[in-house]
Amino acid sequence: MGRIFSDVVEQALQNIYYDVSTGRGKENFQRLEQASAAGDGDASCILARCLCGYQYVWDGHGFPEDGRRATALLHKSVDQGSAIGVMVSLRSGDLKPYMEKRMTFSSLSEAFEIVLEKAEMGDAFCQYTVGNSYFWWDFLRIQEKSRDSFSSDAAFKAYLKENISKCEEWFWKAFRGGMYFGGNNLNQFYLKGDEDIIPPRPEKAAGIFKLGAELGYPNHQYVYAKDLQKLGKKEEALQWFKRSAECGEKDSWYYVGVAYADGQGVPKDESYGALCFEKGLFSGNSIGCCNRLGAMYFDGRGVERNVEKGIELIQKAFDQGNRWGLVYLGRAYLFGLGVPKDYGKAKEFLEQMKGENHEKDYMLGLIYAQGLGVPEDIKKGVEYLKKAQDREDAREELAKYKKTLFGKWVRR
Repeated sequence: MGRIFSDVVEQALQNIYYDVSTGRGKENFQRLEQASAAGDGDASCILARCLCGYQYVWDGHGFPEDGRRATALLHKSVDQGSAIGVMVSLRSGDLKPYMEKRMTFSSLSEAFEIVLEKAEMGDAFCQYTVGNSYFWWDFLRIQEKSRDSFSSDAAFKAYLKENISKCEEWFWKAFRGGMYFGGNNLNQFYLKGDEDIIPPRPEKAAGIFKLGAELGYPNHQYVYAKDLQKLGKKEEALQWFKRSAECGEKDSWYYVGVAYADGQGVPKDESYGALCFEKGLFSGNSIGCCNRLGAMYFDGRGVERNVEKGIELIQKAFDQGNRWGLVYLGRAYLFGLGVPKDYGKAKEFLEQMKGENHEKDYMLGLIYAQGLGVPEDIKKGVEYLKKAQDREDAREELAKYKKTLFGKWVRR
């Protein structure tokens, strides 16, 4: 039997929260399911958190998100006599009055004291839960207090300040004990304060994500790397991106891929860059990975050339509202690369491009000067081609046209 929870729950907390880099999250998810079915209310509670998305569990585990099942499991944990289940249900808004009547505790205060005891014994999940009860004002319901319990607004405000302030200590304990969520809430607490009761202290937020990175939290390593990147510390940022990615933070693979594909701070290695983009295809940076990997397949850089696959990836990014790959889509449809020729689509994609791009100008020049899918307009075509005169193909195309004595552009 575990020191604070059952063996199954303690092992699950270790691998799902306290040391996510083990890669054993899904294995422990299955064990929680079995323990929940066998009557372990704490297992039901932790399993419910696993189903609630990235705000409640690291998304690197790849757990399914199922709000309805999560609510049912929280209710089950309350029925199974879990104190932590009661507190988590209260925080998530799932402890309705009828559920509170069904719990095995005489009061919310009794359930809270049990969780508090486990927090004092050193469990980080409980420490985080206790911190949340103060941070989100759940203590009012736990202690059965309201404004009417106090003789004046000043007395009520003093009571609120005293209790809210307790979250800081508990979040720090949880943060250092394995719950990166404690650091997230500390950051918010310091940056925003709490209404007119706790003033913001942004100076105390400085260094939280650096500490989280040093503590080994992959998502904090990612955030810290981005901070370093903004400061121009690209080489140091890359090291943290790599550590984060190798620990399972898929969002980091895009930045590692860019560094190697472009040779930024490391020897250029397009093959490794392509591999990184492949690993990041289903991350929060999937659009960037689709574009960069798509371009590499289209051009045959770092991978064997596969124009069809390249356009498929770039089109996927475009369908999500990203315009980075417009020039590739225009080129593909203009010349029939990986897709059937379609001059109308080529023109549509190219004319959506903003800013200077000489390849765009060259291709639009071809379309108008040769009348590809549009009425021939040599003058307009030449105007585009002149913008792209640094390209040899644009100069060759320009040489096919001349201006008559009457100022009209014609073919030579």
